[in-house]
Amino acid sequence: MASLSVPVSILDRAHIREGFSETDALSAVLERAEAAEETGYRRFWVAEHHAVAGIAGSAPAVLMAALAARTNSIRIGSGGVMLPNHQPLVVAEQAATLQALYPGRIDLGLGRSLGFTPAVRTALRAGPEDAEQFEEHLAQLLAYLDGSGPITARPRDRGRTPVFVLATGTGVEIAARAGLGVVLGGPALFRRNSAGQTGALERYRRAFRPSDRFPRPYVLAAVNVAVAGSETAARELLLPEAQALADSRTKGVFPALSGAGNRTSSSARWQDLVRATLETSVYGTPGQVQARLEELAASAWADELLVTGGAFDIEGQRESDRLLAGLF
Repeated sequence: MASLSVPVSILDRAHIREGFSETDALSAVLERAEAAEETGYRRFWVAEHHAVAGIAGSAPAVLMAALAARTNSIRIGSGGVMLPNHQPLVVAEQAATLQALYPGRIDLGLGRSLGFTPAVRTALRAGPEDAEQFEEHLAQLLAYLDGSGPITARPRDRGRTPVFVLATGTGVEIAARAGLGVVLGGPALFRRNSAGQTGALERYRRAFRPSDRFPRPYVLAAVNVAVAGSETAARELLLPEAQALADSRTKGVFPALSGAGNRTSSSARWQDLVRATLETSVYGTPGQVQARLEELAASAWADELLVTGGAFDIEGQRESDRLLAGLF
């Protein structure tokens, strides 16, 4: 069986699991990164979620420092830092400091999502206007990093840190105008135009302006992936997170992942949400997953795949990561 044609990376959201502590959740992220490095993944990224009951990953810069210290060569990054929640200079300084400590290993992925609830947005002092100013704040951050702004972030980054924009479809033009890499996942990744290509990414490539960071477009296609000995077993790995996402959208709370993966709800919307998450995921045996990922990479013109999704079954997730690594 031929290897996957593109590199593969991991995004870990630091899920909390029922019966385990938040310390256990963060320790599992560190251990997973070590294993990812050993098996050949290109990058290991972490995310930013505030006051979410089922996620321990709230401070990506802190977690990135711990990950970089525990590994030797794998690239460490954010997927992402939510720029509306922070002053651009502070984000630039954090990235530049990490890059100075771990030269050539740090990535900065930036998103424009606000806090999940009004209380979180109030605590972060973030509002809709902050999301609307994302492109302006992104330009400021880049200027602080490359020394072209009114002040320069210290330590000096000199444009060494690759910067990516997390896009939901409409954000691809922002990444293109800034000459940055783009990360696209979710339903937008699966929407096809008449030529069978991903429409959002076609707009990105058409509008892309070369920059010192990216002389050509660069696409990370983010998708939930699980690999196991059977399609059913792989689906079971993804089910707890799909159910937690459905809980978050119907009850307003993303809970800790539950081992009761076959639980259900009388709510038709809840069931539809679980089904929709699984339909935009890739799972199955190694052969099934390889064929689907190759198809996805081709339709998205992907330069790299970013594996997302968390499992309650830690051993099952480790085996999935190992089996997937065997494909590249």
